[in-house]
Amino acid sequence: MKVILGDWETCRQDAMVIRNEVFVQEQHVPIEEEMDLEDAHCVHAVAYDEQGAAIGTGRLLPSAHIGRMAVRASYRGRGVGSELLAALINEARRRQHLEVALAAQLHARAFYAAHGFVAEGDVFLDAGIEHVTMRHTLTA
Repeated sequence: MKVILGDWETCRQDAMVIRNEVFVQEQHVPIEEEMDLEDAHCVHAVAYDEQGAAIGTGRLLPSAHIGRMAVRASYRGRGVGSELLAALINEARRRQHLEVALAAQLHARAFYAAHGFVAEGDVFLDAGIEHVTMRHTLTA
């Protein structure tokens, strides 16, 4: 597996296929909620398998918020999310952010906690799905 980082123009095609599959089709998030204007301002990460197929994606906003983390169902539990998250955290460090934050779906809370994220605040709904804010302080 390899993870590439790039701008929206570079990553759009592969990232959108995965996000549509995971968020829109699987989780029934309305397409108008999945798409936003932030993509053009983000650093995107896309993971590829050994055959070059796109298998996961995520993004880092200029505000150091990580979002749109998605891994194709058949690749979950194989470290793809961990590799994507590590790449985005490393990019945030490179950009000298002191912390990163994200809105974790409740079912993924333990995954992010295992990577150093700490939950804060109340559970909230985003696109009809329960989320919690999580933060991770970055060290050099």
